[in-house]
Amino acid sequence: MDEISDVSESMKISDSVVMGDVHQHITVYGGSENETNGMETVTYEVGGMSCQGCVTNLTNALQKVEGVGRLEVEVGQAIIEHEGVSTDALEAAITGAGFSIGEPVFHWRDGSVWKQSAHNTKWCLIGCSIGDLGTIAYFQFVWTDSGWSTMAIMMLAIMNGLLTSIALETVILLKQLPFQDALRTAMGMSLISMIAMEAAMNITDVVLTGGAMLTPEVIIPMWIAGFLTPWPYNYWRLKKYGISCH
Repeated sequence: MDEISDVSESMKISDSVVMGDVHQHITVYGGSENETNGMETVTYEVGGMSCQGCVTNLTNALQKVEGVGRLEVEVGQAIIEHEGVSTDALEAAITGAGFSIGEPVFHWRDGSVWKQSAHNTKWCLIGCSIGDLGTIAYFQFVWTDSGWSTMAIMMLAIMNGLLTSIALETVILLKQLPFQDALRTAMGMSLISMIAMEAAMNITDVVLTGGAMLTPEVIIPMWIAGFLTPWPYNYWRLKKYGISCH
């Protein structure tokens, strides 16, 4: 009986409890009273996170809770290892940092997401404009007798705009990632956003100038159309999935 008791005490007993949006894994280590080390690991789906700054803010907030140990925080999720910390205390830390618990209900009223998505859209616009406007300018001022149709020039401008946008994002990401990872990440950005931006810019150009032309009067409307067209989509993508176009 003593041997059976010793074996039972030395075993690790794991239990899993699912409570709404909180998936909690509780592990209790057997042994004598001095050797017992009970820890709990809880995973929260966290709403309202959109960037690395949100990850840092939530991490800092959770680290201030007494009893919290190892943390794994990413956009949309927090895995917390703790000892004896109440659910109320953990959830208070999350909501106190400005985030919500569980999958958020989508709405269009999140000012911070509008701001972040505008920042993302701005960089997308800069990248696309380099290739797009550069191509149009080349045919307008350098290769003036190319014989290319307006449609052909616009299609080439769109393709070059996509390429320069990816190139710019790769350069930006090189501060954080190796080249191959930066390029792969840049190529995985939302093509829907970039194509919508390119289409809006070039349609505006044709409507206002009648062809593939750059004038002081058309560049600003092109940028405005290119920015506003994908911005709501970028908000939706960032708010719902925590994914940026850039």
